[in-house]
Amino acid sequence: MWCVARFDVTSQALQAALDYACAAGADCAPIQPNGLCFLPNTVQAHASYAFNSYFQRAAMAPGSCNFAGTSTIAKTDPSYGSCVYPNSVRNAGGSASTTTVGGTPSTTVGNSPMTTLRPPSGTTTSPFGIGGGGLNPQGTTTTTNTDESGSYIINKSTVSIALFVALLLWFI
Repeated sequence: MWCVARFDVTSQALQAALDYACAAGADCAPIQPNGLCFLPNTVQAHASYAFNSYFQRAAMAPGSCNFAGTSTIAKTDPSYGSCVYPNSVRNAGGSASTTTVGGTPSTTVGNSPMTTLRPPSGTTTSPFGIGGGGLNPQGTTTTTNTDESGSYIINKSTVSIALFVALLLWFI
């Protein structure tokens, strides 16, 4: 199975999800200008590669192919020419794991400590740089709050969907 971008979503939504996937640990080197999967140079093609890389590195975990509704599962190999889409954790260059260290969640993708993602305590981020919670693969927002007992996660599915729709309407 492969995770690919849907054709019935806006370029803006795909770009936001592509940005998330690359920041969250997908191997996006092949979709850079000198990469084997750069052409065709479209958001659709680049998002498909990044989504699949993230999905495979997450060992095809449930929910890891739901980038705010911009992706879907494909049963046929989307590889073309010299652009080969990974179809397993081994081919994707590592695995993803989620751990909690000192109450703060982090995600490590691959074997490099440079790819460890840990949100700063008491802050929120947005893929658009305007504050609020950022989207995760499930299309929900995550806010990390710190108090004297440590960090905890608040999942705001309804708020993130409303924010996502509002941002889509704003960009249209």
